[in-house]
Amino acid sequence: MNEAIRELIPKSVWNKFADLNAVPRPSKKEERVIDFMINFGTSLNLETIKDEVGNVIIRKPASKGMEDRMTITLQSHLDMVHQKNNDTEFDFDRQGIEMFVDEDWVKAKGTTLGADNGMGVAAIMALLESTDIAHPPLEALFTIDEETGMTGATGLKGGILQGKILLNLDTEEDDELDIGCAGGIDITATRQYSEKPVPRASVAYKITVNGLQGGHSGIEIHKGLGNANKIMNRVLYTVGNKYMLRISEIDGGSLRNAIPRESVSTIVLLKKQSEAFEATIEELAEIIKKELNAIEPNLNIAIEPTKLPKTVMGLGSQERLLQGIYAAHNGVYAMSATIPGLVETSNNVARVLVKDGEVKIGCLTRSSVDSAKMDLANALKSTFELAKCDVELSGTYPGWTPNPNSKILKVAENKYTALFNEKPKVAACHAGLECGILGQNYPDMDMISFGPTILGAHSPDERVSISSVQKFWKFLLSILEETPKA
Repeated sequence: MNEAIRELIPKSVWNKFADLNAVPRPSKKEERVIDFMINFGTSLNLETIKDEVGNVIIRKPASKGMEDRMTITLQSHLDMVHQKNNDTEFDFDRQGIEMFVDEDWVKAKGTTLGADNGMGVAAIMALLESTDIAHPPLEALFTIDEETGMTGATGLKGGILQGKILLNLDTEEDDELDIGCAGGIDITATRQYSEKPVPRASVAYKITVNGLQGGHSGIEIHKGLGNANKIMNRVLYTVGNKYMLRISEIDGGSLRNAIPRESVSTIVLLKKQSEAFEATIEELAEIIKKELNAIEPNLNIAIEPTKLPKTVMGLGSQERLLQGIYAAHNGVYAMSATIPGLVETSNNVARVLVKDGEVKIGCLTRSSVDSAKMDLANALKSTFELAKCDVELSGTYPGWTPNPNSKILKVAENKYTALFNEKPKVAACHAGLECGILGQNYPDMDMISFGPTILGAHSPDERVSISSVQKFWKFLLSILEETPKA
């Protein structure tokens, strides 16, 4: 299946992508891909370094005639988001990604593809291995754990990098040059609850919300995509006010940076209410599906009888949980007042787990304005504290302040216009690029971000455009040719 990928043009890039995707590389479990990258660098007899947190740096001297140019740092992250369809059997810890070609797109079979940020990694690897490409001195920076904490970028110390210009290859629209991004912070709400015996004369149901698109909780947060955790909570809150419904378990969403696609709950209620309950669920499901039909045509809300659990959540705890999640903001909170069309601040209610006497709720709040980020984070903290949760704010990272006077930006704009007969979009994005963090220890480094077109990132619908990769590669090589002199 992956052999067809290796025949795509440019072969050097696609072959490196296929090599990379054969290596399991979940966030916080990057040992194998770190070893893979170290072996790659040493096999080329290039200076290869692993820093104390696990980032890999590989340096390559300039090609002949380019020795007087500034050193370019090329940066991408090694880890990938692991998401799969609920009917896909796949072990991300052991299996390589199974890819296939569908017209102009490369896709994965029921899982995320890893084009985010594997295409950037593959392009850098192809440059390091090349023998016939003109380039200045190159410094490849492969960071770890970008997707779940940016700990690689955060842990990179000052003084290690030699480059004066950084090209981050982690943008997902091929006509866009990014010069700024949002910062973020994790909100985690937890509480213990007392488990109660299942009431007598009860029946149990499994409620399932699935069929949602999911996607990147920054780049796609403005689309109004359905959030499985919020939909499940709406269902439970609504029917809970009408019937003696008791929650046993909830398991919704997964990673903070992915809009949740699925949620499953187990509930019990009095047997005599079951017929009316089923009718109410069916009616409510149709209302919600109609509301979201334009954006989520495949939304499914279903119930089925299931085995009675041993315990349920205490009623007071259940009421606070449902009220807290209902009140927690999800989606766009504010648009930028300075950059038209840019989401300034948002939140993703990413994870809800209720099981064995413990509640855990995970959110990711993003903003290009640090004070606004903390304002929404504190609003969420207050919301969950009112629901009697303990709340931790952690993993904060800064945004990247745009520099419209960047010298490498001017080079890139001119090359793009000359190559493609149109001007690129110069923008900031609502994703969490690593440039803002790297800039803290390297404040004088001139940075831009770009990449090929990738759709559906952080979901099993992730796909990368083949023609766009060709465009991206041509553009990258042209920038290297025009690197300013040192």
